[in-house]
Amino acid sequence: MSGLWARYNSMLDAQPLLTKALTSMTGFSLGDILAQCFIEEGDKGYDPMRTFRMGSFGFLLHGTTGHYFYGFLDSKLPGTAPMTVASKVAIDQTIWNPIFGCMFFGYLNLMEGKSLDDYTTKIKTDLKTAVMGSWAVWVPAHTINFAFVPPAQRLLYINTIQIGYNVFLSFLGNKSVEEEPKKEL
Repeated sequence: MSGLWARYNSMLDAQPLLTKALTSMTGFSLGDILAQCFIEEGDKGYDPMRTFRMGSFGFLLHGTTGHYFYGFLDSKLPGTAPMTVASKVAIDQTIWNPIFGCMFFGYLNLMEGKSLDDYTTKIKTDLKTAVMGSWAVWVPAHTINFAFVPPAQRLLYINTIQIGYNVFLSFLGNKSVEEEPKKEL
């Protein structure tokens, strides 16, 4: 196991962006597989394209934006003092969290070939649930993250927790929404 850890850290030093993108791809893929196989009921069967969409989101957006966002946050708010940690958690959960939710739903919407109206409906019906659901997991997780996890390891730590959280995100991101009835004048 120590050899695997050393290899990961070597990859992280040599190619941090690619390593974090691959780590996120793995976390999002595993979360979706768990959601499809063990959480969601029904006889739709396993959908490998859904896992591909989730994994590609992790690779293309979560890993890359996480690399830059957390690097930026650490550069502007260095250290692990309690006020610094609280500030980082607050910024992450009040600014980054809704942006992330919009990116997540937008990416899935685009990859599924849905319309802008579908995206708008999804944001109206599920963004608040995603953001508030995030608070229960990520406020304590990021408090630990920003206080104790070395900056280079932050995305690995996040993705470890993200596997479980992705079960929730995968379910929420892939559930259909009913269109609101059009109001007549």
